[in-house]
Amino acid sequence: MRHEVTDDDTARALGSGEIEVLGTPRLLAWLEGATVEAAEPLLADGETTVGTGVRIRHRRPTRVGGRIEVTAELRERDGAKLSFTVKAEDGDGQVVGDGEIDRAVVDVATFGQ
Repeated sequence: MRHEVTDDDTARALGSGEIEVLGTPRLLAWLEGATVEAAEPLLADGETTVGTGVRIRHRRPTRVGGRIEVTAELRERDGAKLSFTVKAEDGDGQVVGDGEIDRAVVDVATFGQ
């Protein structure tokens, strides 16, 4: 998944800092979105996933206008638990963020009842 950093994606706009660079909350949302997409082929009809754990590192700043490529690869499946390795790279191939995100497979009709 590719994204371009906008003013709305900055730490200042998201309330997570005072600098006009990619905010960690947006980076996390993009990485989590990549796990949702990567999980889709693993699901049966009526199933979805929910996030259950996050361990990421935001390694370097990205200015407004910078491009970010995010990827997620399934690292392990243990029953309903899916663990992904995630990575975000900038247009120069530098690692902006990386880590692991866990998701759980749930039944859409009965989850939260």
